[in-house]
Amino acid sequence: MSAEVEKMESQETYTPGPNAVDISPNQDKGVLKEIITPGEGDETPCKGNKVSVHYTGRLLDGTKFDSSVDRGEQFEFTLGKGEVIKAWDIGVATMKKGEKCILYCHPDYAYGSKGSPPKIPENATLVFEVELFKWQMEDISSDKDNGILRSIITNGEGVLTPGEGSNVEVHLVGNYNGKQFEERDIKFELGEGCEVGIVEGIEIALKKFKKGEKSKIILAPKYAWGSTGNSDFDIPPNATVEYEVTLKSFEKEKESWNMTIEERLEHALISKNKGTKYFHSNKFEMALKQYQKILSYLQYDSEAEGENKAKKDALLCAGHLNIAACYLNLEKFGDVIEHAEKAIEIEPKNPKGHFRRGKAYIALQEFEKAKENFMRVLEYDPSNTAAKKIIAVCNANLKKQLEKEKKMYQNIFKKMAEEREKETAAPSSSENQNNDVNEKMETDDEKQAAQETVSV
Repeated sequence: MSAEVEKMESQETYTPGPNAVDISPNQDKGVLKEIITPGEGDETPCKGNKVSVHYTGRLLDGTKFDSSVDRGEQFEFTLGKGEVIKAWDIGVATMKKGEKCILYCHPDYAYGSKGSPPKIPENATLVFEVELFKWQMEDISSDKDNGILRSIITNGEGVLTPGEGSNVEVHLVGNYNGKQFEERDIKFELGEGCEVGIVEGIEIALKKFKKGEKSKIILAPKYAWGSTGNSDFDIPPNATVEYEVTLKSFEKEKESWNMTIEERLEHALISKNKGTKYFHSNKFEMALKQYQKILSYLQYDSEAEGENKAKKDALLCAGHLNIAACYLNLEKFGDVIEHAEKAIEIEPKNPKGHFRRGKAYIALQEFEKAKENFMRVLEYDPSNTAAKKIIAVCNANLKKQLEKEKKMYQNIFKKMAEEREKETAAPSSSENQNNDVNEKMETDDEKQAAQETVSV
């Protein structure tokens, strides 16, 4: 125990020492901090970090009301989220790893006029000895796999965050192994960042940003350049990279429910054209996002009439067909079937719907169902030579399946026949018992006894 702490415990009323610093945001002496043991390095935890501390809390008269030290277990909380009293969110954010300090907390930054009965009275100024051991950055990945970690450097304003399709303006600084590899200002549409060299992890992270926010982002390889790396930036395969990202401004896309039917049709057509551009570049995930936007604009629409309804149905059908085509390339065959069927519901005689559903059934080795679909393709498009060839493939595979099944059943029946033969050839248990008895009766006395029994 340090001399300062011993001195503090020996006096009846705790008062800040000469080295105490006012760290309250308004400089109103609401939170005073006095360092007992300096920490290491220059880094301090940021909002959203999970911190691990030991603490002992006392009233000004020296009464101890709580201590993680006494419990022998470090206390963890998420910084800046209001999980603890205000003084802690303010004070711990100023601490370095390994630092130990005393926080003097005015009631307005603690439990206020009500206190926290029964241990903390009304309007109590609290004194905490706090030691910071470690902190973890905030995991903002959707899978919670620690692949996208954030530490907020400067808080943003308001509550709104950009979403898919928002136009964002950001400042980026990228670092790998302590060396800066890029710095730039860039404007782009969220969801299409790959077109301007923005990695997936940054796009995911930006959806959590508020306007004006500046944060440090650490990206695992799967959210950056993966197993290929980036030769332009001298980043090797499977590299973890760090970015400092500032969201300077953003403009959210108009919500579909706030659009007229004409606007929704226009946006759906734009998404269809973008999707087709990505599809032809073999960017199937990007294409899929755009085609799915068609559905978000139109699938629940009930306002379209006349010409607008015809346009809506055509776009929805195209959306489902193109989504099915993307899933074919991504080898998600259940999803192919689902969206092909939805396209067929809209246009029952559309050959593309049956063709794509048929290809999914072939991949799943359901050749009978596949053949049925390609027969429908020929019914609606007799000149489709690809369908004719695939039907021949289906027939060949069905023949192989039939021969395989025939051979399998032949083996089963053969085995059953062999089992029956064994049962017929083997003596029954009663016969075995009679044989044993007959052998036992081979002595003269036993034979005579048997004859007497028979004669009676």
